[in-house]
Amino acid sequence: MKSTHSLRVSAARRSPASGRRLLVTLCGVCLVSLAACSRHDSAPAGMQMPAAEVGVLTVAPQHIVMTTELSGRLSSLKVSDVRPQIGGIVQKRLFVEGSDVKAGQVLYQIDPASYQATYDQARGTLAKARATLASARTKADRYVDLVKIKAVSQQDYDDAVAAVNEDAADVVADEASLESARVNLDRTRITAPISGRIGASSVTEGALVTSEQTTALATIQGFDQMYLDVTRSSSEWLALRKALASGKLKRAGDNGAVVSLELEDGTAYAHTGTLQFSGITVDTTTGSVTLRAIFPNPERDLLPGMFVRAKLDEGVDESAMLVPQIAVTRGSDNHASVYVVDASSKVTQVSVKADTAYGDQWIVTEGLHAGDRVVVSGLQSVHVGAPVKVVDDGKGAVSGASAASAAAPRAQQ
Repeated sequence: MKSTHSLRVSAARRSPASGRRLLVTLCGVCLVSLAACSRHDSAPAGMQMPAAEVGVLTVAPQHIVMTTELSGRLSSLKVSDVRPQIGGIVQKRLFVEGSDVKAGQVLYQIDPASYQATYDQARGTLAKARATLASARTKADRYVDLVKIKAVSQQDYDDAVAAVNEDAADVVADEASLESARVNLDRTRITAPISGRIGASSVTEGALVTSEQTTALATIQGFDQMYLDVTRSSSEWLALRKALASGKLKRAGDNGAVVSLELEDGTAYAHTGTLQFSGITVDTTTGSVTLRAIFPNPERDLLPGMFVRAKLDEGVDESAMLVPQIAVTRGSDNHASVYVVDASSKVTQVSVKADTAYGDQWIVTEGLHAGDRVVVSGLQSVHVGAPVKVVDDGKGAVSGASAASAAAPRAQQ
């Protein structure tokens, strides 16, 4: 009872001005509501919301070159370690470190004295053996007539013939010894096995070298051609081979895929290379395939170990369907779809297969046909089955967009 009485007293104490303000506010709200109802009742029956404005792209088959960008380090196609094949003291080093050398050029001179003596001895032994053979042949020839008149016995004749054969064998052996001595004498002059640029020497004059040593005297690297090893997954490689075999993709070159290089400073290398398809194996640990590209290097701009980016022109697709990546939506299951405007200017949703990127576009392999109008702008306001108003038709921009994206590498899957 006391609480009720207190509320009544509080209400009675409110000022008259406060009550009037409340009444004015309530009256304003009522008038606004009545005006809104009056406008709604006066609108013509059956009026619809205006159609959403969208931009579309009319798709058409296009000619594109499939490319992939991969990176790696260059290596010389020819590399040779210079090693001694005999032992001895190095008398001279006959090259400048870091210079270009030619195949057959003398690089080191080993003391030839002992090998020259062995050669001279073998030559003398061979001369003696040849003289002995000549004497034995003369004796055997004389015995041919004597044995006929019984001047010598048949046994003496047979012994003379045997002596000729024995001396002939000695000559063959001595000739081999002389050739071996000549080879060893020649090996005292260590020559370059290939043409290229030679590195630092590991020995100087006066050093003792042996044929069994593991340390190379120097290393020569050929600069005429360089190679780059890059890797791709075996699944991508199989897909490429199948596409080329079926004719869907055409080879970009007569000898295989064409490869272009971008150097470390971002500049393009002037010469293109060729991707070698032979000698391919799959790494069992990574499931990747190593591909080797070979590049000419006439100006010596490429160096071993240089980091480069390679763009592989894998093939040509004569009828690719391209749509901007912004036009493709994907669900939680990664299923791709696009919105298409039909002949009645209504929106339909079409499922597509778009797994390969080409620059800023997707290559659609299933779901679209030439002439389909794909919604590329105004996507936030479209709904399936709703009418739309096309305000921008990208028919004329198809070829231009394709040309702009043709230089962009295809992203790896």
